[in-house]
Amino acid sequence: MDGRPGSEIDLPLSRAFAARTVDARDRRLADVLGVLLQDLSHLIGQTNASRADLKAVIGFLTEVGEACDDKRQEWVLLADVLGLTSAIEAHNTQRPPGATPNTLTGPFYRPGAPLRCDGDSISMDGQGEPLTVRAVVADLDGQGIEGAVVEVWQADGCGVYENQAPDLQPEFNLRGTYRSGADGRLTIRTVRPAGYAIPEDGPVGRLMARLGLGTRRPAHLQVRITAPGFQTLTTHVFDRADPDIDRDPLCAVHPGLLTDFHPAGAGWTTDFRFVLARADAGQDP
Repeated sequence: MDGRPGSEIDLPLSRAFAARTVDARDRRLADVLGVLLQDLSHLIGQTNASRADLKAVIGFLTEVGEACDDKRQEWVLLADVLGLTSAIEAHNTQRPPGATPNTLTGPFYRPGAPLRCDGDSISMDGQGEPLTVRAVVADLDGQGIEGAVVEVWQADGCGVYENQAPDLQPEFNLRGTYRSGADGRLTIRTVRPAGYAIPEDGPVGRLMARLGLGTRRPAHLQVRITAPGFQTLTTHVFDRADPDIDRDPLCAVHPGLLTDFHPAGAGWTTDFRFVLARADAGQDP
């Protein structure tokens, strides 16, 4: 025994499971479940878990599954709010210092957004406060990357994405695909996005309420950048002034992803530099 609470539970269970799965056809699955069982066994002892606790956990997980359908994925939302999605992204896209952090893609990405010329607007309905984003795509040495494909998508000024309200916004509204120029620069014209709340009417929303955690995401644009020889970057650009900037329920805010929106005539402007890591820096392109 190692003296830790729960160790007397852990050793027989984990050893028994390892013995039962010694000839498992899927070795990785057996190993992962073994580690999970070991951690859960420690949890039982550390929290003095009861039968009622187990019943409550099973009930909650059942609710999560029952809340899923072809338009809603409560399991993904649960992984997001627990920080698991962001942790997996960070673990699998370890970037060298100076590179722009990678974040989760989120549920609103759509491939095939229309190709836009430099300076074109992605606002198809003209609704909202104009925002100009002056961006640069560069490598770690500070050199601009020509021809990088930059996909942009965002919520409107009411915090609604186009594919959430297909009857209220034109198709592919506030979405576009740009290419960076010879110096890595591009100009995106859009509208200032608003933050929004993650679903609050399901088991994950009720869990957040019980924990006293906020459900509003701070305002942001999302960007996916691909360029030959470089790691693909999927990331956010957050409005530093948003009141929810320190409590993003999806755990995606990073100091390197904050920007300031400055007044400019009847609208706003901001500058942002995306720094890509080369494909040999720990990740496939």
